[in-house]
Amino acid sequence: MFLSNQDLAELADIRHELHRYPEISGEERETARRIVERLRATPPDHLMTGLGGHGVAAVFASDKDGPTVLIRSELDALPIHEKTTVPHRSTIEGRGHLCGHDGHSTILLGLARELSRNRPAKGKVVLLFQPAEENGAGAAAVLADPRFEAIKPDYAFSLHNLPGLPLGHVSLIAGPVNCASRGIKVKLAGKTAHASSPEQGISPMRAIAKLMPALADLGHGHPPQPDFKMVTITHAIMGEAAFGISPADAEIWATLRTLTNDSMAELCKAAEDLAAECATADGLAIDILYDDVFQHCENDEDAVAQLRSALDQEHILHDGRGLPMRASEDFGRFGAVSKSAMFFLGAGIDHPNLHNPDYDFPDELIEVGARIFMRTIRNLTDDRQIRL
Repeated sequence: MFLSNQDLAELADIRHELHRYPEISGEERETARRIVERLRATPPDHLMTGLGGHGVAAVFASDKDGPTVLIRSELDALPIHEKTTVPHRSTIEGRGHLCGHDGHSTILLGLARELSRNRPAKGKVVLLFQPAEENGAGAAAVLADPRFEAIKPDYAFSLHNLPGLPLGHVSLIAGPVNCASRGIKVKLAGKTAHASSPEQGISPMRAIAKLMPALADLGHGHPPQPDFKMVTITHAIMGEAAFGISPADAEIWATLRTLTNDSMAELCKAAEDLAAECATADGLAIDILYDDVFQHCENDEDAVAQLRSALDQEHILHDGRGLPMRASEDFGRFGAVSKSAMFFLGAGIDHPNLHNPDYDFPDELIEVGARIFMRTIRNLTDDRQIRL
């Protein structure tokens, strides 16, 4: 193992520091500063900051032509109050690293230690600490940044820890691994009236009551069925918090999911038609907006083969259980510019689930994740047989 016991202890401390100070999508300024501060001890050949927002890219280069290999982690946390009792629990009210992005970024800091000691023999390695994964905006912003062209990869790899898998076990397949998704906001507008005379107004009550279950009923099937669709109502509000007013306005938020991007347009149209039908029936005005748009994540066969080779060399058990998964990931956008693949690293069968208030990233995965990535990097950038 290229990381010493002292390295691993220090990396766990760094992970705990990141965990204490979570920042949500688009607000990761201090998190990025902490990452840059830690990278100064393992100086890369080139350091980009402010990439696609608060993104950071550390480039470790050789003096020979070869592939550019990008390893990506995420910087952002969640707007959820943490309810763990660990000493390093969040110090920020209503914010928590409850998806493990603190751990993913720490793994990349571990890679930086080895790459600063032993540069790639050919090509270059880019460690990308990406902002704003949770709202789907970060990968697109990084790719749109003009400076990204200088680090555009031939291969892009990422991981996500996954509770429900045995600790340290890997799930990996080629093809779709994460579903496409997007948030739909349906806004209904009528006319208020006195609560004693609701007939003098136009209330969205019946429309919203009909629309919520009807939207959910648009879903059917399960991954990996090609026609899988899912609609989850995530938020609804109607009128004012008052007893004397018959409401005029209502708003419903829902998340739409399909296995691939190709099926999303059909589901959006079905949801829009249904909402318009309910609104028209009750004489309501309607406005529909979309947010949190995620492309589906497709693992390239060659990139998957590289990861499988590394897993076998490192004697790490792997299969394809649980894939493709319904959750979305904006890492899929990197597949448009490179051979990309994401694997899922088991956080333990009984570990609290992602986005649960009692979740905490297992420090044991820092070593495992770093080994997998480093073996993959060395296989692509070094023709010598290196013992890690």
